[in-house]
Amino acid sequence: MTREQEKLERLRVIIADDVAEMRRSTRLMMTLIPAVEVVAIAHDGRQAVEMARQHKADIALLDINMPEMDGLTAIETLIRENPHISCIVMSAERDRVYLQRAISVGARGYLIKPFTSDALVGELQRVIKIVEANRKQVARVDQVRQQRDSYLIELATAYRKTRRTDDKAIAVYEELANDPNCDKRWLTTLAMIYVIRQMWGKLKVLAERLERATT
Repeated sequence: MTREQEKLERLRVIIADDVAEMRRSTRLMMTLIPAVEVVAIAHDGRQAVEMARQHKADIALLDINMPEMDGLTAIETLIRENPHISCIVMSAERDRVYLQRAISVGARGYLIKPFTSDALVGELQRVIKIVEANRKQVARVDQVRQQRDSYLIELATAYRKTRRTDDKAIAVYEELANDPNCDKRWLTTLAMIYVIRQMWGKLKVLAERLERATT
């Protein structure tokens, strides 16, 4: 594996904390984990959200008490935008209420400051397993979707050649049309079938979509 391939395989991590010393020490401790790469450092929650979006982060370590946007609100925003991101809270608060709040918004881990490198490594290794399991699940879903789409395209191609306009043909073309990036030829074929079958309501909706696609 080349250095470039290794870099692509490493999980992308962002660190967010309003204390400079905490940012530096956390980043330094992260060098002990070859499986991750720190791709961005944020000073507050809002910046963390922007950087996670920009760098497509896999893992985010966030302090709770930060200006602009607190860590818990940032976690909610991050997970809403990317359900696969794993967030770890860093906080000096030892109260279980904070831990429960962090879990309720979707945090995968909780580190109490000041934490040791062993504590950070242990927590990250646990979260890395979660991220890798999610990646495998997404890959499986993508594979099934690709196989299904290939099958639908084969059917649609055969139906188009034989000019089928029955309910099964409509079902196949409509399934393909559910994809926002559907090939225009399937949409056009479906529109023609709607005309033949006099399905005017569906034709109107599809015609508007085709018109938008050509403008």
